[in-house]
Amino acid sequence: MNKSFLISGSGGQGVLSIGTILANIFMLNNLNTTYCSSYGAEMRGGAVNCEINVSDREIFNFQNEKIDCVVALNQTSFDKFISKVKENGTIIVNSSLTKIKKTRQDIKYIFAPLTQEAIKLGNIKVTNSIALGILSKLTLNFPIEIVKKTYEKILKNKTELIQKNLEAYLLGFNYVQEG
Repeated sequence: MNKSFLISGSGGQGVLSIGTILANIFMLNNLNTTYCSSYGAEMRGGAVNCEINVSDREIFNFQNEKIDCVVALNQTSFDKFISKVKENGTIIVNSSLTKIKKTRQDIKYIFAPLTQEAIKLGNIKVTNSIALGILSKLTLNFPIEIVKKTYEKILKNKTELIQKNLEAYLLGFNYVQEG
């Protein structure tokens, strides 16, 4: 198994956090993982993305021309990375911040109002966890125990954030089942 993921958005949307959590989930599942982030000199609001690769074998190349699954948290990310999705790959799009448009017929689109759903949960900062839930359901279907353990590791001693992120993750995971 070899899969590649690219998560992209603006600084402050939790792009790098969710990439770190995803990479740690893979590692806790005893899979080989690479993580590479890219961000501009700006603090909040600048372009941010990270690429995560996972395999049951050694990984020799940590950046790919084509990606199995792209998560685009804003319009700029959608426009920039839609072309990187492999044929028959998937793009998960935050429809709260993008104009919904299908520009390719050879990929699967998941449009979800991530920001709106995070606001309904009472914390816009969990937008990324909703996206991770959708990503998990569509690609690898991680055991919730591993996800919980990863959030606990990354968000050490922040019980309220752990719970809210797990709630958001489950919302995203179930979003795919319902929608």
